[in-house]
Amino acid sequence: MQSRILREVKGKENFPKRNFILASNHTSFLDIFIDGWVCTPRRFTFIAQIDKLTGVKGFFRDVLYLYTGVVKVNRNDKDSKRRALVKAKKMIKGGYCLIIYPEGTRSRDGQLHDFKAGIGDIYLETGVPVVPSALKGTYEMMPPGQKFKAKKMAVMLIGKPMDFPKEREAAAKMDKGSPEYRQLCAGIAKKVESAVRDLLKKDAG
Repeated sequence: MQSRILREVKGKENFPKRNFILASNHTSFLDIFIDGWVCTPRRFTFIAQIDKLTGVKGFFRDVLYLYTGVVKVNRNDKDSKRRALVKAKKMIKGGYCLIIYPEGTRSRDGQLHDFKAGIGDIYLETGVPVVPSALKGTYEMMPPGQKFKAKKMAVMLIGKPMDFPKEREAAAKMDKGSPEYRQLCAGIAKKVESAVRDLLKKDAG
C-alpha cells in the first residue's frame, strides 16, 4: 500500500506498546484502508456506519464488516449508537485498538469538523490512551461520492498519546447520564480535535 497510495507515515513511534484509540480526520473511503494497514498487526476494530449503502453494495459491506469484526452503527438510531459504544468499549477492554473518526462522517469539503463527544465517553470508560492522527491527501485522491484519482499520495501524521487523568478522576464521581459528564466528554473530544488540527497544519514534507 505504501508504494501505491501512502507515501509516508510520520510519528509511528508514538504508538503505545499497549492498545489505544486512534482518532483521525475522515475525508475519504481510503482512510479506513490506510489506518487499518498502519495499525496491523495489532488487533483493531472500527466503528462504521450501516445507514448508507443498500442492495448489493450494502450486502458486500456487511460481509466485509462481519469478516473484519467491525462495530456497526446506524447513525439514525439512538439504540444502535448506544449498542455500538458498548461493543467498542468491550473490545477495547479485551485488548483491541479502536480506530475512530470522531467527526461522525466523512468531511464533504475536506476540512476538519467538530468532534463528537462519544470519543470522550469511550476514553473515560476504558482508560486507554488516545492517539491523534491526521491523513493528508486522501480527499484529493478520492473525495466523498467520487472515483479514485491518482493525483497525489497521502501522508499520515501521528501525534503523541493523550491521557486525561483529571477528567477520569472527575468522571468517577459523576452520574454518566448527567449533563456534567456529557460536558466532560465533549471537553476531551475538543482537546483531541485540537491535536488533530495541529497535525493537519504541519508540513507533510
